[in-house]
Amino acid sequence: MAGKAKPKKKAVTHRTPFRPHRWIRRWVLRTISVAFLLAVFAVILFSVFNPPQTLYMRQERARLGEIDHVWVRMEHIAPVMARSAVAAEDANYCQHWGFDVEAIKAAMADGGSRGASTISQQVVKNVYLWHGRDWSRKLLEAAITPLVEAVWSKRRILEVYLNVAEFGEGVFGVEAAARHYFGVGPGELTPTQAARLAAVLPNPKERSASQPSASLRRRSGSILDGAATIERDGRADCFQ
Repeated sequence: MAGKAKPKKKAVTHRTPFRPHRWIRRWVLRTISVAFLLAVFAVILFSVFNPPQTLYMRQERARLGEIDHVWVRMEHIAPVMARSAVAAEDANYCQHWGFDVEAIKAAMADGGSRGASTISQQVVKNVYLWHGRDWSRKLLEAAITPLVEAVWSKRRILEVYLNVAEFGEGVFGVEAAARHYFGVGPGELTPTQAARLAAVLPNPKERSASQPSASLRRRSGSILDGAATIERDGRADCFQ
């Protein structure tokens, strides 16, 4: 008579002990990867399609009840307006990759009392982020700006900038600004008008392009000269 079959031994399973630090690290890496992919997608998307109203625009619309904003393509904007904006905000626009190192050094030497943000950085802040001086925004801005520079053309960056910049309380974009201050379309702006619009950009709620103060007249005069200079010396070639 055959012997009874020996019962099979249960396989011993060794459970890996739970290590919180590994779990946290894994999810942090996953979160960063997903955030990076979303950022790449958003940058590629807006290189072709116009971005919707920015967070700041929506905040101002909620505060004021309505805002004036109409998107206009670059070819319908007077070239002198583009040159004036660059002369006023970022004279080395065609020569940097998103950060103006010399302007940053000058700002640091000046104790941080002057701004050093490029047009590319301002576009990233307005389109993808929020207004404020907190370090989290600045870090995100520093991460996204080179990506925008790599994917978008300089002309596209400037086109978006001119369409989302604030030119007055509730007035966003050069189309609304040209009609609000001068009663003309953005393609009809004169060099003086373009320089005055560019002059209000650092402080649009306190300045008026149609009723300029003496200091704004002086600044717009400098911008007028600067716009002509960057056209002559080739610093406007990347977007014209």
